Order: sequence, then C-alpha cells, then structure tokens
Amino acid sequence: MRVGIGYDVHPLVAGRRLVLGGTEVPFDKGLSGHSDGDVLTHAIMDALLGAAGFRDIGIQFPSQDLRYKDISSLVLLSEVNRLLKGKRLRVGNIDAVVIAEQPRLSSFIEDMRCRISQTLRIASTQVMVKATTTEGLGFAGRGEGIAAYAVAVVQEEMD
Repeated sequence: MRVGIGYDVHPLVAGRRLVLGGTEVPFDKGLSGHSDGDVLTHAIMDALLGAAGFRDIGIQFPSQDLRYKDISSLVLLSEVNRLLKGKRLRVGNIDAVVIAEQPRLSSFIEDMRCRISQTLRIASTQVMVKATTTEGLGFAGRGEGIAAYAVAVVQEEMD
C-alpha cells in the first residue's frame, strides 16, 4: 500500500465556469487556471501521482502545453489512472476536502464522487469528498479562491 497527498488552489474570477470534481456548480465566478481549474480533481491527481511515485501534475501536464488549455480535469484524471495501471497499481481509496466559503457545495458532493469514481473506474464508496469553510478567515474566507486537499491510497494489482 502506498499513500500520497495532494493540494491545489486557484483564484476565483468572473467569466469562468466553476467546476469541482468534474461537476459544474452554479456560481457567479469560476476558478482561474490553464485547464478548467478544478482544484478538487487536481488535488486528487497529485495525491495519486505522489502515491505512485510520479512527479506532480505541473510536470505531467505543463501549463505551457496548449493541449491542456481549458481541458476537463477528468480527462487528465483518466490519464493519471492510465499511468497507475502502467505501474500495475490500483486506487484503494481517496479522501478529499474542498475549502470554500461560497458557494455551498453539499448538494453537489454525490455527483462529484460519482464523476471521480467513474473516471477512475472504481466504486463511489472508494471516493470521499467533503466541503468546509474557513469561517471567514484567509483567502478562501474572503471569497478570493477555493482550495482542496486530498489523500489517496494505491495498491499493487494482484494477478
């Protein structure tokens, strides 16, 4: 069993869709980023990559590469899963938390879990997503951005 941790943060900006865990969340701002800015999926990817012994998503999917401009992070997550399979590793479980003062995310959590688990081809029970606020403190509390943390366990595939 191997464990990895991931973290990502992006600023909130006008004129972008808000995508978290592959789910579009209605809001008046979205996350800035080279891809779709999905901090939840990015944190999960970094956790999986770290657990598997790969370098981070900035190395795997550089922002200078136009192939990744505005790409769905679920497409990138699928590629991370392919990298894991190439090392004969499978996802054991993922535990993630999104830090955002607004919007309220509770009604979108199950859809996020389903989209992530479908992309990774694992059961939704292997993906836990939670949301919290910072009680008004820091950049997230001021509504300047959204962050996410994730921990992932990967295991060797058995023949």
